[in-house]
Amino acid sequence: MKQIFSIIKPYIRWVIFGVTLFFVIKAFKDRWQEVAQIEIESQGLLMLLFALIVTIISLVWAGWVWGWILKALQQSFSGWWAIRVFLVTNISKYLPGNLWHLYGRISAVASKGTPIGIASVSVLLEPLLMVASGLLVGMITSFISFQNGAWGASIWGVQILSLIVVLVVIHPKILNRLIGLLNRIKVKNIKVSNVEIKEYFILPLLGQIGFVLLRGGGFIFAVMAFTHIDLSHLSEIYRAFSFAWLCGLVIPGAPGGVGVFEFVAIKLLDDNPFFSGGVVLTTVALFRLISVSAEALSAFLGWLSNRLTQE
Repeated sequence: MKQIFSIIKPYIRWVIFGVTLFFVIKAFKDRWQEVAQIEIESQGLLMLLFALIVTIISLVWAGWVWGWILKALQQSFSGWWAIRVFLVTNISKYLPGNLWHLYGRISAVASKGTPIGIASVSVLLEPLLMVASGLLVGMITSFISFQNGAWGASIWGVQILSLIVVLVVIHPKILNRLIGLLNRIKVKNIKVSNVEIKEYFILPLLGQIGFVLLRGGGFIFAVMAFTHIDLSHLSEIYRAFSFAWLCGLVIPGAPGGVGVFEFVAIKLLDDNPFFSGGVVLTTVALFRLISVSAEALSAFLGWLSNRLTQE
């Protein structure tokens, strides 16, 4: 059984990518007439610009929060250094494997003489805290919109169980053992860590919640480019976005969550009576373009800032 799994394991992500991509293409094929009828007015273009700006701000904020994680691990890196490294490496997540952005951050931190165990934990903590924050935002928005009778009740158990697992994994006792194991990896010119984590990462967790809210805010601006939304719709949109974004983060599919996010977002919002199918498809497609553009622009600005600082 293990041999069979080891053979098919490399192909699982591509199967998931293929299925999600097929669904997205089929959705556009079935709704292309609705999409073709949508027009972007000047106010809509302004909303898309706001979506781009807020998405860039969310990336800068995520880099700042990563700096908080490094400080909580007793590493003296400036917040601006953490932001630059985060932005420059973030675009690498679109490379095959979806791990190169993490490798780049580990290398950057370790090159400054930080123990390999601390460097690795600082990078592993970031997505774990993102998962926890995504679950919390999803659960809160599910509770707010529960009276609407949507899909929230059916996934409460999964959300709560997943959140408990993540919160246990990032407990200081677990992380200290992980650092000890990672320090056994002998890397030339990299010293061993004697850091002991004593406090829970409350501030970085709150910071990652802010990241999810900002990223979701960019998505809301994208929705507003094509349709009017009331305050009562915000919890529905945030709930759908946070769950779709979380699936794109944790499900092995295309690099950067391409396909997975779109699949889940379309599935959740398409059944919503507040939005037409054409609006949903157009918003999801353009938000992916906005996200990639924001990440590419942020990477360039981070690289340029690094060059100017060196000079």
